[in-house]
Amino acid sequence: MPTKRATKKLTEGTPRVPASAASLADELRSRSDQQIADLFALRPDLTSPVPNDFSSLSARASSTPSLIRALDSLNLFQLQIAEAISALDESLTRERLVTATDPLALEALEKLWARALVYFDREVIRMPRALRELIGAKPAGLGPVSLVPIDTKRIDSLLKSAPKMSAEFMKRMTWGPAKGAIGDRRKTGGAIDWLLENELMVKIDNEHVAIPREIGIHLRGGKIHRELAVNPPQITGDLVKFEENNQAAIASVSNLLRWVSELMDFWSEETPTLLRTGGLGLRDLRKAAEHLGVDENCAAFIAELCYLQGLLAIEGDGRVLPATGFDLFQSATSEQQWRDLVSIWLESTRVIGLIRIEESKGIAPLGNELDRVWAPRVRRTILELIKGQADIAPSLESLQQRLDWTLPSRKDAPLAKEFPRWVMAEAQWLGIIGRGAISSFGHAFLHAERDLGINAALPPAVDHILIQGDNTAIAPGPLTIELARKLSTFADIESRGNATVYRFTEGSIRRGLDHGHTGDEIKNFLKSTSKTPVPQPLEYLISDVARRHGQLRVGYANTYIRCEDEATITSILKDRRLENLRLRQIAPTVLISESESGDSLETIRNSGYLPSMESQSGDVISLPKQLRAQSKARLPRAISETSEPTLAVIQAAVKVLRTGDRAHSFTASRAEIPRTTANETLAILRKSIESESTITIGYADTNGGVTQRIVDPVSIAMGNVIARDHGNDEVISFKIARITGVAFIDE
Repeated sequence: MPTKRATKKLTEGTPRVPASAASLADELRSRSDQQIADLFALRPDLTSPVPNDFSSLSARASSTPSLIRALDSLNLFQLQIAEAISALDESLTRERLVTATDPLALEALEKLWARALVYFDREVIRMPRALRELIGAKPAGLGPVSLVPIDTKRIDSLLKSAPKMSAEFMKRMTWGPAKGAIGDRRKTGGAIDWLLENELMVKIDNEHVAIPREIGIHLRGGKIHRELAVNPPQITGDLVKFEENNQAAIASVSNLLRWVSELMDFWSEETPTLLRTGGLGLRDLRKAAEHLGVDENCAAFIAELCYLQGLLAIEGDGRVLPATGFDLFQSATSEQQWRDLVSIWLESTRVIGLIRIEESKGIAPLGNELDRVWAPRVRRTILELIKGQADIAPSLESLQQRLDWTLPSRKDAPLAKEFPRWVMAEAQWLGIIGRGAISSFGHAFLHAERDLGINAALPPAVDHILIQGDNTAIAPGPLTIELARKLSTFADIESRGNATVYRFTEGSIRRGLDHGHTGDEIKNFLKSTSKTPVPQPLEYLISDVARRHGQLRVGYANTYIRCEDEATITSILKDRRLENLRLRQIAPTVLISESESGDSLETIRNSGYLPSMESQSGDVISLPKQLRAQSKARLPRAISETSEPTLAVIQAAVKVLRTGDRAHSFTASRAEIPRTTANETLAILRKSIESESTITIGYADTNGGVTQRIVDPVSIAMGNVIARDHGNDEVISFKIARITGVAFIDE
């Protein structure tokens, strides 16, 4: 009989009492739509791809890869309860589980059931066999299952009369390990033999023995674990004042955004090249760190952030240059810039802290060896843990203990102890935390608030400087982008803080001249941007460097050096600091060297001379003011765990699952959909539209294959039937000529 169509949606407040079933597939089938949706949310890998029916869902949920992911999501107490279920016999009930563990085990049992790690066959708790194998043959340090029934009264009687050494062995192995070494048989042979003869131990091999599991549980007083980690360890630390913490955090935010801009501007002028083996060389990393005024660890972190955000691009020849995305990035507000950087850091699989391990000499910034698939999940977990500690700067020890309880599967994994320390340091550079405690900006970001308060907290940009009499200039606040970029071309940053101090030196002015600025341009720029007069000594310095700049030329001949001043040529030839260039004079004003022109140029500059590059036509080469990469920025490869599905994906997955299962049941109940004539097909379609009934149709594709579809017909027009397909919840037009058969199906 046709039935009225019902509108289906995910329900809320579904009952928490699990249904009884003979198999996991039957148990999953009996769950409500909301409970299935919860399962997909807790185990997102089950939706990739969406299973066709509950039998497929059961098979995938019981597969080893999926079970490993599910176990990784359990806290320590939940994992202990899973171990207890695995250790106890297969006729386990809730009452027996509570007796062997703790009354709160029922709450953990509910969490395991929600993840489909256990199911119920009437009152018996069942666990997939693959999960028992995954937990191992020695759960909670217990031995193998006994093949014969255990008489507890007999065991107690034997232990009372046991030899002293035999009793010591039993006591020592009661709480694990599950397997013990026999050792020197001359000393232990008699005691071990007595235990084996009385079946209190079983022989594993010639060198090892174990206590049977049932005897071990009896010796533990019916308990599985000596101590249950019911409650998580408390996170402790020093109290931090809110205002002081926020001030430190906004200072970090300001530094971060300035570091990113300064590094990209610096690399547009002093372009590094990646190593042949991949990654940024130590020499270039040190130069970047010196320019930013930070240590090499922080410089590597900033470089990686720029790489992740697509602010830099790696050219085909290995050069690292700012990408066009950097200009777009700078046009955004400070808050948006910060949000983008923190978001990409939080979701990245790259573990930047690996660069700091001395043994990992081959791991370099921008290289391919930093990816770890577990990094985003652990990083986010750490931030979630400190999020609830608003006024406390957590100690690393207490944070590590809480993390070990929250993610026990990571406790003994590589980098388990180092990674939290790295995350806290990086969170401080980012400004997520201030003086060790989470800042209001970090708290707002983790709660996905629209306004983080960063724009209001940061000081406004200034468009002027104050030049001092000692060849320095003070920026009384963060400079505008154009002013900071131009000033950094011919001035070195001496100190940073609320007010940045720039110093003008012979080398910094030479750098500005190399990038195409003339001496007059530099002086006019300083006069127009400084609120104080330009001191005369600074004008003299600029004029003197501009006059001498370019007298000495370095060109492309591997390498030639020429100068009209013969005295300068003689001085260079006799300079011991330049002996490594192996210079040879071929004319009164010309020297040649086997070194590359770039290396020769840098060596001569470092020795106090002021050379400039020369083209093949003899013209002075001016470096471009701001280089940009010609190629598109290529983001680091993404190797991540299964992403969490959205609510829409989960809802669609539940519908597909229900539809597929109903289709499978309908097919099982009938060999095939009975073929109908054209008139019969039209009659059933019209009747279905009038009664708003659900039907199943056989539909032939263009290749001649016939698929079974469950649909809700809506209308008939021009040889087509318009119907909602339950498989994808879309309204589709079906050609009536291709429908091989039609039958009603009960909802």
